[in-house]
Amino acid sequence: MDSNKRYKIIYKKNECIGAFACVAAEPKHWEEDGDSDKADLVEGIHEGEEVYIKYLDELDNNLEAAQSCPVNCIHIIDQETGEELI
Repeated sequence: MDSNKRYKIIYKKNECIGAFACVAAEPKHWEEDGDSDKADLVEGIHEGEEVYIKYLDELDNNLEAAQSCPVNCIHIIDQETGEELI
């Protein structure tokens, strides 16, 4: 993935409880992991212990996916402004 893209998604899989609200909101970027009963960030880059990163130019419905997470384990940063959107 390209770290020069506008948005950075940070997903802390170890905090996920498997509600799959993110999958319902944005199935293009989120899917169910049958092995762990947690969500997977499609094509996410493993960045350490149960942390996955993905860079995007467009948010699609990822903001809704992050907002719908009951345990707030999805964070989105606007890399142009440095603002954490969620």
